[in-house]
Amino acid sequence: MAMEIGQIIDTDRYPIADAAFVAACRADLDRTGVLVLSGFLTSRAVESVRREGEAHRDKAYYCSQEHTVYLSPRDSAFASDHPRNRLVTSTKGCITDDQVPASSPLRTLYHDPEVRAFLCTVLGERALFEYADPLSSINIHYAETGQELGWHFDNSSFAITLMIQPAEQGGQFEYVSAVRDADCGDMNYDGVGAVLDGRVVTERLMMDAGALVLFRGRNAMHRVTPNEGGRTRMLAVLAYNAEPGISLSEEARMTFYGRVQ
Repeated sequence: MAMEIGQIIDTDRYPIADAAFVAACRADLDRTGVLVLSGFLTSRAVESVRREGEAHRDKAYYCSQEHTVYLSPRDSAFASDHPRNRLVTSTKGCITDDQVPASSPLRTLYHDPEVRAFLCTVLGERALFEYADPLSSINIHYAETGQELGWHFDNSSFAITLMIQPAEQGGQFEYVSAVRDADCGDMNYDGVGAVLDGRVVTERLMMDAGALVLFRGRNAMHRVTPNEGGRTRMLAVLAYNAEPGISLSEEARMTFYGRVQ
């Protein structure tokens, strides 16, 4: 039986329908580009999703990719060791929306009107819509020992994640704010090179099991360090669009999921 939304979210701690609370969340996100709500999920909901993730982990598509920080093909106008073209490695496993059980707390959370209204207001979006393809709306990411996400910028203006099971060691989310200004076309290659060379002090997000994280990664360079422990890092991704009827491209689906449907 599916859990009700009041059993999934700690609404005493996070009253998502309270205008003052929502306004404070939006102000925090606007000021820093990141919002972390620790213990957003109840312990019961976390354990339910963790068990689901373990039960379906054998269905995960694992891949290792080399990519640029800009998540775009290398540009022959620049040298291979130029920050525009330097390659980093990302390795992870992923199960897709169609593999998430119908009774999952993640599905209840994703489609709940009050939750969606909360997210819209905090993110400054008029509306949020699920993906039109059957794979992309809800994903669970797995990072086994040694797996990581290399430095990159997001193509989207925001990301919404839920920490389900942190790594024992490593698996840290690191970021550097305002490295580039994509809307103005400023790619800041010198700044990117400094981050890649370890010449910039990074910030870290502390994410315990049950934390909801909203992150603006279009101009903030970020990564997840290698998992150095024996416990799988498990993260749920809730993906929305600002317009209806949008699908992730077939090329992207093949890259991330190993299939298109």
